Amino acid sequence: MARKHRDVEVITRDTVFQGTFRVDRYRLKHRTFAGGWSEELSREVFERKHAAALLPYDPVRDEVVLIEQFRAGAYAAGRDPWLIECVAGLIEGGETPEDVARRETLEESGLKLLGLERIGGIFASPGAVSEFVDIFLGRVDAAGAGGLHGLDREHEDIRVFACPVHEAIDLLSEGHILVGHTVVALQWLAIHRDDVRQRWT
Repeated sequence: MARKHRDVEVITRDTVFQGTFRVDRYRLKHRTFAGGWSEELSREVFERKHAAALLPYDPVRDEVVLIEQFRAGAYAAGRDPWLIECVAGLIEGGETPEDVARRETLEESGLKLLGLERIGGIFASPGAVSEFVDIFLGRVDAAGAGGLHGLDREHEDIRVFACPVHEAIDLLSEGHILVGHTVVALQWLAIHRDDVRQRWT
């Protein structure tokens, strides 16, 4: 059952870092499951804009289009920093998640959307990050999908490739896909693939 904001008492909220992104330190209390209030807590929160992610899917060819790019966070974690993902981007002022899904699909994969369906949404790391990601499945024509894409002004270096759905699921099962929203999108497609193909072909 959803709790209300009145079940949280914010004592102070201070910005402790401001760069491309922001870090705020909260001192707060919250109602407990046992009744009453918690002790005062101090929590740093990485304040990041919300985002939209989209898995491009060609129901005729039964292929998904994935991207690969360098990720500094994965490098800092000691992992392979070139990650396989679906397209995604931050939601700017005045944009809807659907707007961003369309924009990022074109910018990051060079593909035009022929249909759009919302899958759901996730918090990537809600203990410390404010970002919420809306996830979509997008209908595309994957013929000729590939090459290098991305915006120079954002220093994007993105490799685009299409692969059959069963191969993408194998990549996921073998631990080659580690980005949360991409994992969710591929698992959703694995469950709903027959229904989607019936509706989209």
